[in-house]
Amino acid sequence: MGRFAAIQMTSSPDVAANLAAAADLLAEAHGRGADVALLPENFAFMGRGDADKRAVAERLDDGPIQAFLAAQAQRLGLWILGGTLPLASGAADGRVTNTVLAYDAGGRRVGRYDKIHLFDVDLPDQRDRYRESAHVRPGSEIVVIDTPAGRVGASVCYDLRFPELYRRLAARGAEVLVVPSAFTVPTGRAHWETLLRARAIENLCYVAAAAQSGVHPDVGPGGRETYGDSLIVDWWGRVVTRLPRGSGAVVADVDVAALRRARETFPALSHRVLDAPT
Repeated sequence: MGRFAAIQMTSSPDVAANLAAAADLLAEAHGRGADVALLPENFAFMGRGDADKRAVAERLDDGPIQAFLAAQAQRLGLWILGGTLPLASGAADGRVTNTVLAYDAGGRRVGRYDKIHLFDVDLPDQRDRYRESAHVRPGSEIVVIDTPAGRVGASVCYDLRFPELYRRLAARGAEVLVVPSAFTVPTGRAHWETLLRARAIENLCYVAAAAQSGVHPDVGPGGRETYGDSLIVDWWGRVVTRLPRGSGAVVADVDVAALRRARETFPALSHRVLDAPT
């Protein structure tokens, strides 16, 4: 039995202020017994556009955001999934990666996942247009990380709409699917909970989703609003805990032994006719 925390924030372009807020919320999660804590997408920097990420992008294992994550993990004795921060990709066009970094309780980096599916979308209301790929280079590697709260399969935000990614993660042994996110309000209202519960049910996995929430006043003209509603869902699709709005942490026990028994008694994953690609 492990305990997992999903942290909800309202991040801004001020890296120092965001890290201070994250430190308080990580301490709260630790105080509530979490073994592993998940931060939301763009936890350290929510810019006015994806172009701004280039200015704060760090080289791997070198920079204040990564130093913060390692130090907090070591100080608290807490596994931290820092999802996400911009890393220099080495691409000739200067694009960065949108990256989850995992740190163990000793502050050692033990995993990296670069967001694969990038948000290039015109929303149906015609007011919002996103082109993440203009400044972010997509990843290509599927990542599963062994933690004290089960085997974690990594994903980010828009990845949630691509079930084949999660099928591959489950095929590689994932037991907890993590989804750090900054969902828009229209898409969040329409699809957020439905997609999270579907990914849990179809893969017999826990799902932990850490979200950005509320109005980010210094982000774009008039500010940007994100949906929030951080959730932890169990392998049967039940919402165990949630935080609809505001900043905070949701914490839940992850019973991996019960999940494994469920996979044995309800062996849907082994009944696939079309095998999950690897």
